[in-house]
Amino acid sequence: MENLDLFVLRTLRDWRLAGQRAMLVTVVRTWGSSPRPVGSIMALSDTGQVVGSVSGGCIEDDLIHRYTRAYQSQAAVRDGEPHAIPAGPPQQVKYGISADEAHRFGLPCGGTLELLLEFDPDGAVLQAMVERLEAGEMLRRTVRLADGHAQLQAAQAGDGLQLDAQQLSNTFGPEFRMLLIGAGQLTEYLATMALFSGFSVTVCDPREEYRGAWSVPRAVVLSDMPDDVVKAFRPDRRSCVVALTHDPKLDDLALLEALETEAFYIGAIGSRRNNEARHERMKVHFDLSDETLARLRGPIGIYIGSKTPPEIAVSVMAEILAVKNGVPLPRDMAVAQAKDRLDPASAGGTGPVCGVL
Repeated sequence: MENLDLFVLRTLRDWRLAGQRAMLVTVVRTWGSSPRPVGSIMALSDTGQVVGSVSGGCIEDDLIHRYTRAYQSQAAVRDGEPHAIPAGPPQQVKYGISADEAHRFGLPCGGTLELLLEFDPDGAVLQAMVERLEAGEMLRRTVRLADGHAQLQAAQAGDGLQLDAQQLSNTFGPEFRMLLIGAGQLTEYLATMALFSGFSVTVCDPREEYRGAWSVPRAVVLSDMPDDVVKAFRPDRRSCVVALTHDPKLDDLALLEALETEAFYIGAIGSRRNNEARHERMKVHFDLSDETLARLRGPIGIYIGSKTPPEIAVSVMAEILAVKNGVPLPRDMAVAQAKDRLDPASAGGTGPVCGVL
């Protein structure tokens, strides 16, 4: 997988530049429960192909039936039954207004959503949009409701969807990025989960014996020293850095560089003792303050009793996604707090420094 919005926009661009009719569908309002949040997009071609989603599938089916000939019989096509993408300005449609409609379209109880349908968006604007997103920009796309004319502007991370009587504005960001230090087995599981969650993934490990066994396609694997890779990676607010080697010579220098960036998540694998020792090293040898070290997560993940590499990867990925989505996690879900509660005597014990979560 890749960033879903970018995938939808790339596909829509390709359709339009090839001369194929298509429409862009955006969730602009919801009431009650809804399957997809405001700002979600999908694209529909005149042949019935769909990328993205605005519901669990029933609304997509209805849009295909209304605006394409994909579900029509040959007789209906010959008779000129008007199931085709129309021309003209954008249209707004609502689903789930009545209980019967909500049930028919698979919406949750009380759920209603409103969509904006844009017919044949300009391919050149879509091309410029995709290029700028691929270059790492965050963009605001504004559509004039009177005629569907679209403009692009630079945006800030906090900009959300806005709709009034004149225009719709929706913000799109580049892919979220993940930099993983170490190319071991845990990294392979975490990289796989990150890729299907829409992240682009870079893995750094100067140890040839680990790189040689790497088996996850679509992740970029680098052999440079981790601190140099972090500098070149230039983490921003859509980036996370996770150290997974258990080797202070590799992890610590990378984390030091990451803590000087705006990365939304910085963390390192290891036991509670390992995390305490790392903090102490960084205070003593690198003069880092408690305020700076508060950004460094460890032990990483949420507590699910994980013992194996795939379970630990699930735990870590869940925490990263929660931070990315702005969801505060209860304190008792943190690994250290949960283990202290379950086994207080081991919190300062003499067990191995490098332990599982």
